[in-house]
Amino acid sequence: MTIDIYEGYFKADYVFDGVERRAVKVVLTCESGEGMVSYGIGLAFFPHVDEEDYAVSYDAFMEKELYKGKGRRSKKREEEMLRDLSGMCDDLARQDGATIYWDCPLGKERTA
Repeated sequence: MTIDIYEGYFKADYVFDGVERRAVKVVLTCESGEGMVSYGIGLAFFPHVDEEDYAVSYDAFMEKELYKGKGRRSKKREEEMLRDLSGMCDDLARQDGATIYWDCPLGKERTA
C-alpha cells in the first residue's frame, strides 16, 4: 500500500531539458506491506506559467529513499520526517541546481 503522508506545492526555480520550471510538487510517501515499510521524498518540478497551471510534468522529477526496513508505519517517524522535510528536500534539489521557496506556497498543504 502506498500513502502520500504529505503533499504541497511551492514556487521554485529550476531549468530542466531547456524548460524553466517555476513550481514544485513535494511529496513524502510511505509504502508498506508484507512486514516491510519504506519512506521517500519526491520533487516534481513544472512550468507553472499562470496561477491555474498545475500540469505537473514528471520529466523533471527527483526522489530519495529516506528509510527502508522491517516494520510498519510509525507516526513518530513520520512526525520527525515532516519536521525535517524542507531541509531534506532542499538538499535533494540543490544537487541539481534547483531552489524551493518554502515561504511561497501555491495552495494548501495536505497531510495524511
